[in-house]
Amino acid sequence: MAPPAEITIPTTSLSKNDDGSKPYTLYNITLRLPLRTYVVQKRYNDFAALHQAIQTHVGTPPPAPLPAKSWFKSTISSPQLTEDRRRGLETYMRGIAESPDRRWRDTPAWRAFLNLPNSASNSAASVRAGGGFGIPNRDAARNAGAQDPGTWLDLHKEMKAEFQEARRCLSRRDNATDNATALEAGAAAKRSLVKASGYITSLGDGLRVIAESKRLGEGEIRRRKDLLAAARVDREDLDKLSSSIAPNMKAGALGSSGMPSASDKMALLGGAGDRPRASGRDAGARQPGVLQLRQQMMHEQDQDVESLTKIVQRQREIAEEINSEVARQNEMLEAVDDDVSRLDKKTNIAKKRVKNLR
Repeated sequence: MAPPAEITIPTTSLSKNDDGSKPYTLYNITLRLPLRTYVVQKRYNDFAALHQAIQTHVGTPPPAPLPAKSWFKSTISSPQLTEDRRRGLETYMRGIAESPDRRWRDTPAWRAFLNLPNSASNSAASVRAGGGFGIPNRDAARNAGAQDPGTWLDLHKEMKAEFQEARRCLSRRDNATDNATALEAGAAAKRSLVKASGYITSLGDGLRVIAESKRLGEGEIRRRKDLLAAARVDREDLDKLSSSIAPNMKAGALGSSGMPSASDKMALLGGAGDRPRASGRDAGARQPGVLQLRQQMMHEQDQDVESLTKIVQRQREIAEEINSEVARQNEMLEAVDDDVSRLDKKTNIAKKRVKNLR
């Protein structure tokens, strides 16, 4: 049986209504599942409807009480009320999620409230497809999730996965032998880059909120800013790479059959028309797009190795500092032991003198 989802409500957001209606508070529910993390935004009325539905279905109230509705204050004008309600709703949700009694979280209302799939097979298929769990406002939920330090890292991993997918698509495009496959792979790479750009924007906005709220140390903030800067460089490089060969295909000099001629292929491979045909591996290696992609991947691997080296060095420095501190503590303990021994001797001498006085 799969472990229950880890549920937190780290932040809140204010709704933005273009129709001029009254704004309201949204509570950003963060769910950490074994395969991914995502955010669902709900208002207090949604929690009240959930509470009524699961209580009616099960027949008994959930383990933790639902925070009471306030008739004289609004969360829009009262930050203290917003924070108190956020904590109460988080306790309420975690009480259901972590209770040994599964009756409340096995109800359809609970699964619909959190946009959970109906079965494990649907969950795995949804994750593989990258479609999530039917979140109605994915961009707003992603922006809200980026404001949580833990979810920020999960979103960063998803962004890197989009970059990897773009690289695979570009490699498939550059090695394609027909125009249709190349166009399809190029379009898929563009879609992944658009998604990655959305992640970069959300992560940048979320990091500013995290820094302003001082929920992370300055060192960690700088590290995450460096990660974002590296991601922007990767996006720019991949954007250039994705456009490097596409203009040739469009301008192109395609034959009447819609396929590149033999001379066009040789030109793309960097050789003259009378040069002998190269093997598939050599031809792929001569394509500038493939070379640039491989160089980019090697550069990223070098950066990962450098980062790992810095981490190992830092761990060694910490271990050496701990060893030095332990040695100092041992010296202090030995000094205390000597003082105790001297004090014990003086005490014995004092006791003997007191006996002699008697």
